[in-house]
Amino acid sequence: MAGALGVKATPFTYAAHALGAAAAAMVLVWCIHFRGGLALEAVNKNLIFNVHPVLMLIGFIILGSEAIMVYKVFPGLSHDTAKLTHLILHAIAIVLGAVGIYCAFKFHNESGIANLYSLHSWLGIGAISLYGIQWIFGFVTFFFPGAAPDVRRGALPWHALFGLFVYVLTLATAELGFLEKMTFLQSSGLDKYGPEALLVNFTALVVVLFGAAVVVAAVAPAAKVDEPEGYAPIPVIG
Repeated sequence: MAGALGVKATPFTYAAHALGAAAAAMVLVWCIHFRGGLALEAVNKNLIFNVHPVLMLIGFIILGSEAIMVYKVFPGLSHDTAKLTHLILHAIAIVLGAVGIYCAFKFHNESGIANLYSLHSWLGIGAISLYGIQWIFGFVTFFFPGAAPDVRRGALPWHALFGLFVYVLTLATAELGFLEKMTFLQSSGLDKYGPEALLVNFTALVVVLFGAAVVVAAVAPAAKVDEPEGYAPIPVIG
């Protein structure tokens, strides 16, 4: 679609990196400056929770975005090198995302708060589970032991499409997380128009723009327009 409109991936990768850096800085300012810091063990249990948004945004979403864009950011890389980088970055993102979810559970358990009662938590568990399934499928099909060439050729566009679906799901889950946390804080007395509330709202907005830039970069052709080895477009019936 983006390629048909004459849009190239490169400017969107630049925009995504700028927006990703801004989002990372903003979530760190929120959790460290406004929320008091980060900790895996603390008397103040809120410090344990603070690790959750930091790792889910920087470790899971932003690092996962880099994995998605690697083919477009470095179009001159060999296919095997780009594929390995894609695989490793996604693996690190899954590990950091799992630690981030662990911190949310740890905060709830040590604070006497129920687990898995909100739509945010349901989507979050679903997103990281699908992310893991997607990674395992990609590893087995495209890396080791590797499927037959015809199978890889047919599976690749569906792998990419499902990957973008999971990515958009993670973005939606993050937006729900920002909303849920702000609702809790504001119901406890946080100024709805204060600097912290505005910072969180703007962070969520930057994440939306960041995700949009990543998706366009993923579907638009790179400067080098040769299709990846073994790629065949999804057939359109009509």
